[in-house]
Amino acid sequence: MILVGRYLSPYTRRVGATLKIFGMPYVHKPASTITERDVIQSHNPLGRVPALVLDDGETLIESAAILDHLDEVAGPAKALIPTKGIERRRVLQILAVATGVLDKAVAGVYERTRKSKDKVDEAWATRQDDQAKGGLAALEAACTPSWFVGARMTQADVTVKCVVDFLKAAAPALFPTGAYPRLEAFAQRLAPHPAFAETPIEV
Repeated sequence: MILVGRYLSPYTRRVGATLKIFGMPYVHKPASTITERDVIQSHNPLGRVPALVLDDGETLIESAAILDHLDEVAGPAKALIPTKGIERRRVLQILAVATGVLDKAVAGVYERTRKSKDKVDEAWATRQDDQAKGGLAALEAACTPSWFVGARMTQADVTVKCVVDFLKAAAPALFPTGAYPRLEAFAQRLAPHPAFAETPIEV
């Protein structure tokens, strides 16, 4: 398989981390959405990452759809999103908050960095920040010394780890040291895990 996209993208990184957790071999193709848009568009008509080229040549896009496929291949006993019941709902809710934080954080960063200063809508950007902070507060409250849901790692843990690392690297104003101590300790605890140590963020 070929994973297209840089690990700077938490969406790409969570797919790479999941592949490693499942022990599924793949080749990483770290194409940039900024400088290699043509390469990415050849795999995804939307020009977005990640894309996963399967062994038979089929290409999957959008991380949620890719993760769903990987869970299916791994089987219900190993799947990182439980197949049913309250644990499935809880994992999906954590994922909704974590990806929502990411979307709002990126929107705020882009508003301030991709426009000329006279065209930045600071009120709108601040609103994005506030929504991201609300989500982070919810994740902080849900974070435990073990796992977010149940007695083993789930996709909730994988995704939150990737989101926290991204914010610390690319939007540190939203994740200042000491603001979210549980999330910070959680991310540090998972740092040595091969799934994350072998998918390093490169800014």
